[in-house]
Parts: sequence; C-alpha cells; structure tokens
Amino acid sequence: MLWLYRILYLPALVLGAPFYLWRMRKRGGYRENFGHRFGRVAQLPPKPPGVKRIWLQAVSVGEVLAIGPLLAAWQRQGGVEVYLTTTTSTGYQLAKERYRDATIGIGYFPLDWWLFSARVWRAVQPDLAVLTEGERWPEHIHQAANRGVPIVCINARLSDRSFRRMARFKWAVQPLLGGITKLLACSGHDAERFRALGFPADRITTTGSIKLDVMIPALTADEKAQLRRELGLPADGLVIVGSSTWEGEEAALVKALQNARVAGHACSLLLVPRHAERRGAIELLLRGHGVSYHLRSRGAAKQAVDVAVGDTTGEMRKFLQLADVVFVGKSLPPHTGGQTPVESAILGRPILFGPGMGNFRLIAGELTACAAAQTVTDATELSTQITALLSDPARRESMSLAGRNWHQANVGAVQRTLAALS
Repeated sequence: MLWLYRILYLPALVLGAPFYLWRMRKRGGYRENFGHRFGRVAQLPPKPPGVKRIWLQAVSVGEVLAIGPLLAAWQRQGGVEVYLTTTTSTGYQLAKERYRDATIGIGYFPLDWWLFSARVWRAVQPDLAVLTEGERWPEHIHQAANRGVPIVCINARLSDRSFRRMARFKWAVQPLLGGITKLLACSGHDAERFRALGFPADRITTTGSIKLDVMIPALTADEKAQLRRELGLPADGLVIVGSSTWEGEEAALVKALQNARVAGHACSLLLVPRHAERRGAIELLLRGHGVSYHLRSRGAAKQAVDVAVGDTTGEMRKFLQLADVVFVGKSLPPHTGGQTPVESAILGRPILFGPGMGNFRLIAGELTACAAAQTVTDATELSTQITALLSDPARRESMSLAGRNWHQANVGAVQRTLAALS
C-alpha cells in the first residue's frame, strides 16, 4: 500500500502544483527556504550526550501558538531539544519570532514523498516525532517506523469531513497509518472516531486539547487604548469583532454594524479575516458599503474609522481583548467547518457563531450549553443577536463569566500530553 502511495504521490503533486503555487504566491512569504519542502535543510548540530531530540510538526498559526506551553515545559525540564517544522508561511514566520530560543532549528515540513522525507529524516535524526491535530502523513510515519522512532499525534482530532472520507476508505487508511505509536486525542468523541477507523484502543489516550491550556497575556488599559488608536477604532464605544472570517461573513458583519448603529449603539467593527491575502476583496466590499476603514497592515491609522481590518498574523489574541461581542468565522452557510472559539472563551468574550462549527462541534456544544455562546442560523439572526447583546450589558457579563468558568474546568491537557510523551 505504501508503494502505491509513493507511485501516485508524484502525479498528484504535478497535477496540483499550479493551484498550490498560485495560492502560495497569493499568500506570499514562501520564497524563503523553499528548498526545505524538497528535503534541503541545514545540517543540525550533533545531539549532546543524554539529550533527546524531538521533531515537532505544527502546521499553521493556530498549532504554532498552541505548542508554546510544551516548548516552555521542555526548556524548563532540560534534556530535550526540539526541531520545529511548519507548513504555512505565516506559521513559519510566527515560529521564528517566538521560538528561536526554544528550538535548535525551525524549518518547513517536507513534501510527503519518499526521497524528500528520507532526506530530512537523515538530517534531523530525532528520537521522537510529534504531529499535531489533523496531520497524519503516511511517508513521514513510515520513515519513523523504519528507523524505530516512535511517532505520536498530539491534540489529535478528526473533522466531520475527514472522518467520512477515511471511513469510506478504511481498507487503505489502516495500513498507511498503522505505524503511529500513540494518538493523544483532544476529546472522547475524537478518540471514538479513531477506534471506529480501526486504530487499536491501547494506542489511543484522551488527553484533552492543549489549546485550552494557553495563557493569554492581558493587555493593560493603556495598551488597549494604544491598540485602538493604531487600528482606527474610536476611543469610546463598543467593538464587534469578526474572528477568522471567511467570504460572505464580512458583508454580514458590516450589515450588523449598520443595523446596530441604527438601533442607537455607538459601536465599530474589527474584521480579522482567516486569510490576510483576502484584504483586497474585503477593501472592495467596504468601499461598496460606504463605510470608512483602515487596514492594520498599512501601519497606524490616522483617524477613527467605522471598520478596522486586522490583516496581520499572530495578533488575534490582542484583537479579541478589544471585543464586546465576538463572531467566530467559517460558520455561516455555506461554510461548515468553523474556526476556534477557544481564545474568545478564555478571554471571557460573549460568543456568536453560525451552525457550521463541524471542526469544533464538541467545544461549540459545550459553550452553548453553559450559555457562554449562542448559535445564529444566518446573517439576519447574526445582526439581530449582535444588537441584542450590545443592548444587554448584564447578559454580556453573564456570558463572559460562563466562558471563563468553562475554560478553568477544562485545563490540564498540556500536563497530560507531556506525561504521555515522556
């Protein structure tokens, strides 16, 4: 089965290359160390005696942020060194900014083909390989098994779509991914899905989500005021934040802003698109709606605007601290996956999301059950509920407290993950 994967991989890569190269050019930032994807990585220093080396792969910004507590813990305990790879240019830049001192090297994850993968494995020579969340690369897993290196999937989860696809081709999935040493599932629901796909129950442990253990540094009042000025948000008034929005959701939020103002609320909107390269389309949208706006990527705003666009990387946690109400993106029809509501809950922000929270179904269900969040069916209800929340400070405070309490009840995944990896 592995040889079939190897044979089919190259034609699939060639066929898909135009699309992926176009997307990489559109997003930008991929020119640096592009050779890493073909296995051309710099030689790492020799391992000191008694030190274990971990190859940790974190695909993008969310995963790069989530592994922070793990890297900090390994730094404190000593005896461990980490080579960190990521897939996206935004994840790579963020990793370099945050983790240079916590790692022995940072690179791009290689394309999952035989020669590319083997080349990196020979250069890194890890004692343990760690994959995060939804990543399970057959060649990477085979290279680990071939070398007798344990490979662990942490924060392991399966989206609805991935589970349906893998269940349909279970006969192919089992032999390709059988080399995984341990799956540390982020929920009991995900653990059950892995068991249904044929992963041995004794290789699956439910540790919870390490994203719930993230501590977010609080901005001071002065820092919040400065951030508002830089974004172009008025010094006073309520702020609606669209968190990791996708196409169609920005228009719904601009309409919600306009309706809230008609209802008498002094408020503004901060849009944080999931993909910053959509800034051009968002700018056209804002012009069409006749609102004033400012893009964060253009530096500090010169005056207050109706809509600020947070089209930068790694600042979501700061932006959310300005919010009075948060809408979580990729959740209004036709979108079905959903983005993470975790940071909003940790910060105690009242949360709204659409019905399409498939990637965070359990978390979304728990947040709605404890009244920290509310589901809206469409753009019209989103607008109605935003206005209702802006009109009800007591309800906002109640949702805030519920979110913080939910977070406190669900911490501990980092320690459980570290124990399993040890």
